[in-house]
Amino acid sequence: MTGTGALLRLILRRDRFLMPVWILGLTLAPVGYLSSIRAAYPDAAARQHFFDLNASSATFVVRNGPLYGSSTGNLLAWQCGFVPVVVGLIALLTVVRHTRTEEEAGRRELTGATVVGRHAGLVAAVLAACGACSVFGLLAAAGVAAQGVPVAGALALGAGFALAGWVFAGAGAVAAQLTWGAGGARGIGIGLLALAFLLRAAGDSSGSASRLAWLSPIGWAHRLRPFAGERWWVLGLGVFATGLLVAVGVALSARRDLGAALLPARLGRPAAKASLRSPLALAWRLQRGALLVWTGCLALVGLLMGGVAQNVADVLRDNRSVAEVFSRVGGGGAVLDAYLAGTMTLFGLAAAGYAVQATLKLRAEEAAGRAEPLLATAVGRVGWAMAHLTFAFGGPAFVLAVTGWATGVGYGSGFGLVPAALAQLPAVWVLTGLAVLLAGFFPRFAAAAWGLLAAFLVLSLVGSALRWNDVVLGISPFQHLPRLPGGTFSAAPALWLAAIAVTAAAAGLFALRRRDIPVG
Repeated sequence: MTGTGALLRLILRRDRFLMPVWILGLTLAPVGYLSSIRAAYPDAAARQHFFDLNASSATFVVRNGPLYGSSTGNLLAWQCGFVPVVVGLIALLTVVRHTRTEEEAGRRELTGATVVGRHAGLVAAVLAACGACSVFGLLAAAGVAAQGVPVAGALALGAGFALAGWVFAGAGAVAAQLTWGAGGARGIGIGLLALAFLLRAAGDSSGSASRLAWLSPIGWAHRLRPFAGERWWVLGLGVFATGLLVAVGVALSARRDLGAALLPARLGRPAAKASLRSPLALAWRLQRGALLVWTGCLALVGLLMGGVAQNVADVLRDNRSVAEVFSRVGGGGAVLDAYLAGTMTLFGLAAAGYAVQATLKLRAEEAAGRAEPLLATAVGRVGWAMAHLTFAFGGPAFVLAVTGWATGVGYGSGFGLVPAALAQLPAVWVLTGLAVLLAGFFPRFAAAAWGLLAAFLVLSLVGSALRWNDVVLGISPFQHLPRLPGGTFSAAPALWLAAIAVTAAAAGLFALRRRDIPVG
């Protein structure tokens, strides 16, 4: 473990911008939820009505977990039911980034040549991820406790968030030992996260299979029962599982060579197929996995959101305050239109996440040294970049179209919601253009595109619900889109946003064409 402290400081220095952004940005979610709940359900009768409508709804339980009571704290804990999934995802990606990605880029070999123990890098990455999750949990607990909810429940809520992050940091440590590339490690980790969510959903929605939820770290976060008779001993399960996974990761690391993996690599063809002999074909080969995963996951969420639309309509019809919150987030006057339009905004923000990832593939290929030999052939820089940007601009359209269709299937309207979903595209393209701009002019800070997405998410969701100043809210491109269904479509805002996206992308390509490659 020699050098663990030094490597931990290095990780914190490298993530000194990214880590605070996600911690502070995600902390606003429970704080904003609590304010919205109090505004929407100001008395016990309103909260009890919400509980009676939704506590037994299998679709609601699948989405956010069990609702243990009708108090403000109970509704807050239920509303935050998906936060442990997000924290778990960030934790495992952090560990993979500072372990497998470092090996793939050759930096782990350089640090390993100094006075650094064999397992110091892995342990430092896990400590950084677990520490960040713990800080987030404490800040989230302090934020909601400051608004008057019981302190014990607030601490249990924050501890549940941290618990999920700890366990999936350990899962990331194991996944990083199994595959030859960071992409494969991320795929294994995300697969485990999806399995944990499905086990939690199956256990919570079926009384006969309720024990399945105890097999999931996401289920443990819910079974801490914040504001409903806290079960502090459940934290012991998380600590034990994290320690066990890290120990397994360390043991597996000792059994492989640096840069190698425990799972055998699949050998490629001796010569490329004809369909792979172009920049666009290569970009498709590199981008297709992420595109299919994002599409499949959002389509499943769309089915759930469409399926609960009628339950939401029942809540909104009886509660004017809730209807106003949905109307501010998105939608016209009709309660179902307000809910569906708000849902489309969520899907637009999610599709923007795919767009940023697809765009930053340019920077990843450059930093890994794979772009330079490709550009040494007859392939030009702009042609190479445009091949990837085909998916960064066109991929979100496919994702939104499929997601809109899936939501319509769940709701019962078939393809009726596809236009409402595609209306989010201009704002998504703005994120794509800004990511290209960063990759072109400031390649070392290209990951700041994720910070922009986080800022737009906070403005579009939390800021709208809390009635922030219109000038501040207008920073987010999603605020300028028509609220469909229920709203009136106007071409002017969409054209302006598309023009901004194209201009930013063109400027980024111009800078990419003139600067050195690679830039470390």
